Amino acid sequence: MGLADEIKRIRAAEGDPLALVGEFRRTAVLVPVVDDVLMSAHYQGIRWIYAFTDEAALARFALVRGSAPDEPWDYERVWGARLLDAVIPALDGPAGVAVDVADAAASMLFPPARGIVPDAVAVDVGHGTAMTPVGEGVR
Repeated sequence: MGLADEIKRIRAAEGDPLALVGEFRRTAVLVPVVDDVLMSAHYQGIRWIYAFTDEAALARFALVRGSAPDEPWDYERVWGARLLDAVIPALDGPAGVAVDVADAAASMLFPPARGIVPDAVAVDVGHGTAMTPVGEGVR
């Protein structure tokens, strides 16, 4: 089962959050790059790195952002584990990963919570993991 399938299971309240985090860690996701920097956005005090399960999901995001259908986007293929364990700890301030955000029914946020990112950069005070479906996608 792939990452997109695990996300669907979580969104249908049938999945296991730990299995989802594990699948994300084992998956090479596509991260858009602008001026040699991984593309991200800030929302509610958290930097969200954009990541996509495949080129079609990235293309839908590009269209939502106003790109022409044939306009190329640069991206890096990055292991989920590398994003969580190396990239996020190297950033200033709290950061998480937003997966497939242009697809309201298939998106997922991996926040800077214990069990997702290293404890040293987690901002939650509770225990366990907390993935969050994105309600309306990116507009």
